[in-house]
Amino acid sequence: MTGRHSRTRRISSPTGIAATAALGVALAVGGVVGAVHLTSGTDSRPVAIELTPTAAPTSPAPSSPAAPPSPSSTPSATASPTSTRTQAASRGKARTAAPKPTAKKSTPAPSVVQSGSCGASFYSDGQLTANGENFNPDALTAAHKTLAFGTKVRVTNPENGKSVVVRINDRGPFVDGRCLDLSRAAFADIASLDVGAMTVRYEVLG
Repeated sequence: MTGRHSRTRRISSPTGIAATAALGVALAVGGVVGAVHLTSGTDSRPVAIELTPTAAPTSPAPSSPAAPPSPSSTPSATASPTSTRTQAASRGKARTAAPKPTAKKSTPAPSVVQSGSCGASFYSDGQLTANGENFNPDALTAAHKTLAFGTKVRVTNPENGKSVVVRINDRGPFVDGRCLDLSRAAFADIASLDVGAMTVRYEVLG
């Protein structure tokens, strides 16, 4: 008994190539894999194709999207404590207007009621003046023959322009050509004591 054997034949005919292309399309569209067993025969015989359906590949389940990481809790900014300004006690008191400086009253210059020129000398000895005062050679006083006690007289040395104001508190001088006898201090203000006597200009002040 002659044994039969089957072999897989290489497809080289156009019909086989077309069948192979159809199989590829069927596999791509249907998603099945088949085992093709080609039996020997003539080129005109149809080619037997056995398709063994296999389980369709399961598409991987879409993985659930990972939950977005929760934003890290950032420390909330705390408001800085509002600084409160306390008003100084002195500022809280009602302000009073500063007193306006009062203008000083200017003393009017004394008027001249009489003037002239005459000789003047000085003296430094004596106990009492004609008005009853103790004589003071260092005070600015003078003696006159007729002027009232307490009268102010400005005496000026025309040689140097120096002047001094004296108060009449005594009588004299009793020498011709002289009208004033100054204290030692008053005479020293306008001239040297070595002069002894000189011509002066006087002004009686009212």
